[in-house]
Amino acid sequence: MSNTADDFLNQLPPAFIQWLGARRVDDVECIVADIAGMSRGKAMPWRKFTRADNMYLPTSIFQQTINGDYVDLENSPEQWKESDLCLVPDFATATAVPWSDDTTLQVIHDVQDRAGNPIMVAPRNILKKVLSLYDAEGWRPIVSPELEFYLTKPNIDPDYPIEPPIGRSGRQGVARQAYSMTAVEEYGKVIDDIYDFAEAQGFEIDTIIQEGGAGQIEINLQHGDPLALADQVFFYKRTIREAAMRNDCFATFMAKPMEDQPGSAMHIHQSVVDKHTGQNLFTKADDSASDLFYHFIGGQQEHLPSVICILAPYVNSYRRFTREDAAPINIEWAQDNRTTGIRIPLSSPSARRVENRVVGMDCNPYLAIAASLACGYLGMKHNTKPRDAVRVDAYSLPRALPYGLYEALELFEGNQAMRDILSEEFCTTYRAIKKHETSAYEQVISPWEREHLLLNV
Repeated sequence: MSNTADDFLNQLPPAFIQWLGARRVDDVECIVADIAGMSRGKAMPWRKFTRADNMYLPTSIFQQTINGDYVDLENSPEQWKESDLCLVPDFATATAVPWSDDTTLQVIHDVQDRAGNPIMVAPRNILKKVLSLYDAEGWRPIVSPELEFYLTKPNIDPDYPIEPPIGRSGRQGVARQAYSMTAVEEYGKVIDDIYDFAEAQGFEIDTIIQEGGAGQIEINLQHGDPLALADQVFFYKRTIREAAMRNDCFATFMAKPMEDQPGSAMHIHQSVVDKHTGQNLFTKADDSASDLFYHFIGGQQEHLPSVICILAPYVNSYRRFTREDAAPINIEWAQDNRTTGIRIPLSSPSARRVENRVVGMDCNPYLAIAASLACGYLGMKHNTKPRDAVRVDAYSLPRALPYGLYEALELFEGNQAMRDILSEEFCTTYRAIKKHETSAYEQVISPWEREHLLLNV
């Protein structure tokens, strides 16, 4: 790079420049999201960042399982050469690391080959590809994620169950206190730090509420561009963890961290507007629902089952789908009905949208948003008609979601239209990783087995 340090500063967002003030940048974190949605990358002094000609990471960062193993990919003889991938900074994502002792900048990087082509196993590139399909039709999707997570006591030994945290009252959190302001105030210091960190990064929180679980919090984000919102969720997960650790507790985004508590979801509100006029394409001129609205729902119903392994990516994810814990068990749809997998919230015609309630908070936000929008895209392109809206409690209907990750992977393999959108390279890698993780899980003997089988069989 031939740019000067000032050239780099001029590319940074106003929110970061405002936060920086008269200080000088000390360090830069060059990061990408891996398959799990965790940060991978390099940290370096600002001086080195501004003088670096190129930055690289090995291909293996996208071939690692959640338990740290690397998978063997079929028909990939070049895999273990671990060729380098080129990192290209997206300066629009540049933001502060407000919990750092030094003045630190973090920048999300896109991943390319040496010819400048996007690597189609990188989650951010998958979302960009889906958005390009919408753009080619003159459509622009709008999303708004809801982030649910638990604050817990520090869990140092994984053999012990996770417990709710101790609040300011000195007592552990109590479940079934949804929307309780008192419950939110129990963890006021953590929430204050989340707000402060978010403000320093230029992010705007819509609302924070207490959810139904003990120590379970929900943060709602402003609606907007899917890529920008996926970047925010990526940043927020780290932000929330750092705020929790600063206050002697953990934050977990597991779908089902405690057996007697409800699970955590990342509901995604979705609409599609005309990219030129901004008109909501889900609403006709007379304010009634459009054909595209129904086709989007139809695409969700037809294709979401095949991407459940992306929306619920771990063996633990499927523990969340139970009637008792306000999580969907099928992909029926209805107006203002939280028992369905697809809910149409009450809104004005201009804000008509489709809420996907299947997604777990343990997802990779780039992949989950990409997969959900891909389902709607296929429905809109192929005029897919949805089933009739349900008029009853959807928990009274048969379960239609997979019971586990193996079953979900079989559905994933069988949808060629979705594989074409997400790319064969990504699908092959993702399937290999998830099969490896499931196999590793099945080799573990659980406390339940020791408790009930050791002396009783």
